[in-house]
Amino acid sequence: MASGFFVLLDDIAAIMDDVAVMSKIAAKKTAGILGDDLAVNAEKASGFASSRELPVLWAISKGSLLNKIIILPIAFLLSAFLPDAIIVILVLGGLFLAYEGAEKIYEYIFPHSHEESAGITNENLTEEEILEVEKGKVKSAIVTDFILSVEIVIIALGTVIDEPLVQQIIVTSIIALIATIGVYGIVAVIVRMDEVGLKLIQLGKKDNSLLKKIGNLLVQALPIVIKGLTIIGTIALLLVAGGIFVHYIPFFHHFVPKINIPSIIKEFVIGLILGLIVLAFVNLFKKIFSKKKQL
Repeated sequence: MASGFFVLLDDIAAIMDDVAVMSKIAAKKTAGILGDDLAVNAEKASGFASSRELPVLWAISKGSLLNKIIILPIAFLLSAFLPDAIIVILVLGGLFLAYEGAEKIYEYIFPHSHEESAGITNENLTEEEILEVEKGKVKSAIVTDFILSVEIVIIALGTVIDEPLVQQIIVTSIIALIATIGVYGIVAVIVRMDEVGLKLIQLGKKDNSLLKKIGNLLVQALPIVIKGLTIIGTIALLLVAGGIFVHYIPFFHHFVPKINIPSIIKEFVIGLILGLIVLAFVNLFKKIFSKKKQL
């Protein structure tokens, strides 16, 4: 009886060793998309009043966790019974990400009013108006997170697809959890840089103290970091989208290698071109819908 118990413990230990090794491999393969996820979500979580940053980030984090809870069982079922559907979902998600990236570039070149980018920190707004704008930004962030989460889960699942189901579930779930806690934990640190800087400045007793220097550096660096993340986040959206198109659409998969330029540039250009095409269709649809509404 005792020997059977120790054999069971030995089997569990062996499984956990395998899980640790496979999780490490899956983490390496998803590192790029996790980096993109960080840049995109840091940009999405910025632009709020200081007192609302953490509550908004918490709302997005809960939405991200719910996304993973929805995606994981569906991914396991589709992988087992309908693997082709995963590719369709990835491509549709890629089109959405490409659209978001192209829209940001279009708005930068041709600025125009946008409901979601309304002055959320404007003191003239009422509390109800601020909360309404927040809801829109949170919803947009969660939708984007859903698409990125699908890509993360599918890539992680692909690394263990030949392993037993239990190990597939454990490894993919670990990566999904890291994608939520790790990414949004870092985002929380980024958006609170100025608050940490002010605390350090207050703690510094002398004008030239190290604490005050670090505090001033953090306060001054925050706008630059946020602006940089906005640019990186936009590029990341197009790179993720382009990567999906190159890997999962046969035309691009066979055509792109013939072009003698770095793959990262190919993926960015493809993501941007398809994003602009989707943007043109969306804008055309909006104009048609707007005219019909006026009639």
